[in-house]
Amino acid sequence: MSRILTTHVGSLPRPHDLLDMMKARLGGEAHDEAAYDARVRKAVFETVARQVECGIDIVTDGEQSKPGFFTYVRERLSGFEPRPDMKVPFYEAEVSTFPEYYKDYFARAMGGGAVAPMVPTVCIGPVSYTGRDALARDIENLKAALAGRQVAGAFMPSVAPSGAGLNEYYQTDEEYYEAVGNALREEYKAIVDAGFYLQIDDPFLSDVYSDLRYDDAQKKRKASLFVEALNYALDGVPDERVRFHTCYGINEGPRIFDANLKDVAGHMLKVKARFYSFEGANARHEHEYHVWESVRLPAGKVLIPGVITHGSNIVEHPELIAERLVRYAKIVGGENVIASADCGFSSQACYKTEVHPKVIWEKFKALAEGARLASKEIWGAVN
Repeated sequence: MSRILTTHVGSLPRPHDLLDMMKARLGGEAHDEAAYDARVRKAVFETVARQVECGIDIVTDGEQSKPGFFTYVRERLSGFEPRPDMKVPFYEAEVSTFPEYYKDYFARAMGGGAVAPMVPTVCIGPVSYTGRDALARDIENLKAALAGRQVAGAFMPSVAPSGAGLNEYYQTDEEYYEAVGNALREEYKAIVDAGFYLQIDDPFLSDVYSDLRYDDAQKKRKASLFVEALNYALDGVPDERVRFHTCYGINEGPRIFDANLKDVAGHMLKVKARFYSFEGANARHEHEYHVWESVRLPAGKVLIPGVITHGSNIVEHPELIAERLVRYAKIVGGENVIASADCGFSSQACYKTEVHPKVIWEKFKALAEGARLASKEIWGAVN
């Protein structure tokens, strides 16, 4: 296909009436479970339709059923408990350097209006997979939303073992990640068996390289452990059906302590996947396309760089998007590039997302037009 395809990272805003139902459900309030399931199903249908209308080729369910990253883990895996009072390092270097900014930012944006607080999870017992029913509903909803639509593919995100939570039960990290990997493998395989691409969300790999608690050797060891754990969990899952996504978590901020792609890329390429998704549109990382001039992309692998950002309400001009895509294409070949966003637009289910929902759809339209312009420049004609 002589055309750069478009996709995104996954999470999209949930409708406010669904958020109300989700909040009541999570808070243990009386609610109609059948009505909730029906609203999730409708929301998936609506968000898939909008993605197709905007020109997104490889779509997803927008994670409409998921309240947030940490809550999702507790819903799918046994052996964990929430620790609301536990303090876990959270962008400490950034926050301590810019305390006034982040006090305001976390209140109004990343954590503001979330239906479920971002509470650390801790493993306190044997880990097993308990999310079969929830996953089956997600798969059924996405299949129903895709019926009769012409798309190049569909994907479903799932967390990496590194994102499951902290360990207080298993004797070693290796034993812990093996248990988590065995549990998550069931979800991974079910997604692929349903005919979807599996997207592994692993911001934690990049977090290692922005954590000032570790020296260089410790960073390499921890990153290697994360990759080994993920590859163990992916055993039996075909590489060509796997997308790996890593990012830096913070949306709009100074981000001067973000990891450098040159440090992460080598670890990323060791993941048993065909597609690699990463941030490339925001001002701290746009220059990093140069990394691929010295880091060789293995044959058959595909880059999914972010060419629109999730951290700004400015809609990127299609010509700028095309320029970004052509840079990558000149290095690794246009056939090895898919256009995407830096990260998800609503990793937490929030009443107010950082980028306004209406702006998100405009960004997607610009993404599609930018990919068309880039394809024309690369191949001369678009098929």
